[in-house]
Amino acid sequence: MEDLDANEGYLDSGKDLMAVKFGLNLLEIKKNTESHLLIAVHGSNSPGYEWIYPLKTLDNEDTLTLFFRWDDNGCPAPSFKILNEQIDQILDQNKSVNGITIMGHSYGALLVSMFSESWSNDIPVEIHSIAGPLAGISDLNSLCEYEQPRFISTNLRFYQWRTLQHLDGAFKDLDNDPQIINLEDSIVIRLPENYRGRRLGHNWSISWVADELNQR
Repeated sequence: MEDLDANEGYLDSGKDLMAVKFGLNLLEIKKNTESHLLIAVHGSNSPGYEWIYPLKTLDNEDTLTLFFRWDDNGCPAPSFKILNEQIDQILDQNKSVNGITIMGHSYGALLVSMFSESWSNDIPVEIHSIAGPLAGISDLNSLCEYEQPRFISTNLRFYQWRTLQHLDGAFKDLDNDPQIINLEDSIVIRLPENYRGRRLGHNWSISWVADELNQR
């Protein structure tokens, strides 16, 4: 994580992050003793910088931090299949892992939401949808045959972190808030108006969530 400086040059760090190859990418040297996986999944046309502070905040000695780069110009389902397979591979190689956190932002939240109905691993996982239009957006439902999650599988906790629609540049001009779905047993948190003296909109929502998770 040394090259992902959250205090200086974060814009350049974001570009470096988005320049990694498609698939799961390790962001640090693996020690083979980590007990937790932290996986970040970016949204559409991500500049990358929005992940720098959150990943540095949540990473620790017991956590193996990874970034999933995917083709956000296409439908999420094919990339979800790849991510699911690569998580299985990571778990096969890291027997010390006993917990997983997967964070999906914006369009990436749709991808990670697909774990809700399909998670079958004995290892517990937390899914965090951050500013995620889980109800579907534009023609996505028809073009990609996207369906919002209907139930939560065993060993899975699902968090919906929703921005305030009128402050979110991605959603403020829409008639309805696409973040709102009725997913029984999911945990819903509405983000505040401000964060560290600035409007809490779409991209900085990940940093606010990271601070909340870091306090647990």
